[in-house]
Amino acid sequence: MSSGKKHTVAFISWRFYFVLVAIALLVTVLISRVVYLTLVKQSFLRTEGDARTVRVVDIPAFRGMILDRHGHPLAVSAEVYSIWVNPQEFAPQGGQWRSLHRYLNLNPQEVKAQLAHEKIKKREFYYLKRGVDPDLALSLKKSKIPGLYLQKEFKRFYPEGEVASQLLGMTNVDDRGQEGMELAFNDWLQGVPGKKVVMRDRLGHVIADVKLLQDQKPGRHLVLSVDSRIQYLAYRELRAGVQENQAHSGTAIVLNPKTGEVLAMVNYPSFNPNHSRAAGGAIYRNLAITDVFEPGSTIKTFSAACALDTGKFKPDTLIDTHPGWIRVGHNVVHDNKNNGVITLTQVLQLSSDVGTTKMILGVPAQQLWSLLHQVGFGESTNVEFPGEQTGVLTQRRIWSPFMLATLSFGYGMSATPLQLARAYGVLANGGIKLPVTLLKREEPPVGEPVMKAAMTREMLNILETVVSSKIGTGKPAQVPGYRVAGKSGTVRMLGAGGYQAHHHMSTFVGIAPVSNPELVVVVLLRDPLGKHYYGGAVSGPIFSKIMEGSLRILNIQPDAVA
Repeated sequence: MSSGKKHTVAFISWRFYFVLVAIALLVTVLISRVVYLTLVKQSFLRTEGDARTVRVVDIPAFRGMILDRHGHPLAVSAEVYSIWVNPQEFAPQGGQWRSLHRYLNLNPQEVKAQLAHEKIKKREFYYLKRGVDPDLALSLKKSKIPGLYLQKEFKRFYPEGEVASQLLGMTNVDDRGQEGMELAFNDWLQGVPGKKVVMRDRLGHVIADVKLLQDQKPGRHLVLSVDSRIQYLAYRELRAGVQENQAHSGTAIVLNPKTGEVLAMVNYPSFNPNHSRAAGGAIYRNLAITDVFEPGSTIKTFSAACALDTGKFKPDTLIDTHPGWIRVGHNVVHDNKNNGVITLTQVLQLSSDVGTTKMILGVPAQQLWSLLHQVGFGESTNVEFPGEQTGVLTQRRIWSPFMLATLSFGYGMSATPLQLARAYGVLANGGIKLPVTLLKREEPPVGEPVMKAAMTREMLNILETVVSSKIGTGKPAQVPGYRVAGKSGTVRMLGAGGYQAHHHMSTFVGIAPVSNPELVVVVLLRDPLGKHYYGGAVSGPIFSKIMEGSLRILNIQPDAVA
């Protein structure tokens, strides 16, 4: 073999072995890398892989229902869907834009403008609409719009609408309590969401459920003391009364004095919690509990009780109110007219400030404050309602005669309508003060005796004449077929410059049937601007309709003899 051929063969042989060695080294490196990743980096790689594909997601829990005392639903949660999109994938075509408009009532141009925003278009998640009806959501899903997804949730619905809105409150878009009983008992109602592990693809789609970590626990039902029939009746009559008397607002309460249960609590104006989220914070307040007022002449009932309790006065004791006013210190207390010499009973019938002042100035100074405090003024009702006010009942070391006089006819103190209902509940329950409640009671409550039973019976008889007498300010509150005891109250409203001459708080509170008290009803109108403003004339007729309807709903026998 020539030297040239030998050189060529040697070169080819060298190249062959070089390639062979290079392949061997490459295979060795690959095998080493595989061994390294498999054995050394296994935990790290599994974690990184799971971070991109495995997610722990919540399983929404069903919120408990709110029911009335008979099991009628007042607040329920229903299954809905939230529609969300991935702005980076969302690319509907012409017909699909029409589907968005048809099923979600969304303007395509507005949606495009939202998703074109610099901050939003970089996201991978953006809510398009929440709380969508399941039928609409599933119909939209059939349109197969790229980048559009459904998420199952729950939405709160209120069958009674505006009738009980301020009492029940509402939830937010995440089904958490924001106002009223929904907020007060949110932990009881909301339940515990479940958790599960899912696997997603690179686009974020759930492709498999891996395992259940925690099953969801539904919320517990909440049973209120209210009777939805009486609640509707009270709201209907209050709304009509507020509108007729051109009042700013109104509140009504129906209380069972034998159990302390609130059977109805309504306010007007109201709002519909099913689709009202922008009405403003003020209209969400339950004015029966969160707002206070000076109770005015409704306090004269307890002033008279104090006078009777001394033994110096009897129902027929004569009191001289001539000439229709009395000077107390540097101030003057006056009536609307000169009532002359009248009995203690007539002091309440005519709602005489002069007569009440003369009664209470003959009573030990601390006695009236003590009685008002014992029946619950100045202290919380403890119904666990958010924003409850305790009112003001100031205890003074030294009482000036004028301070005592103004307190005797309901000025210089403040209370909520619920506190007023509780106080009159003591009269209706034989002097036993019961804790009031917005929840249905399964067991009889333990009461506290704060007034003598004989005294409460005597006061009921006197208050009955306030309604039945021809001269009584409570005559418009009469209920056909039933004996009613009650008292009106009218106070001037406070303004920037003090008490306003033409703005009033008009109240009537009453008890029926007198022979066996079953109900206490409070009606309060704020700033009536119609023909009348006195409590008896304005709130009395509303009281009459609410009391009459409630007694008949509860099938309580009439006790008035024709």
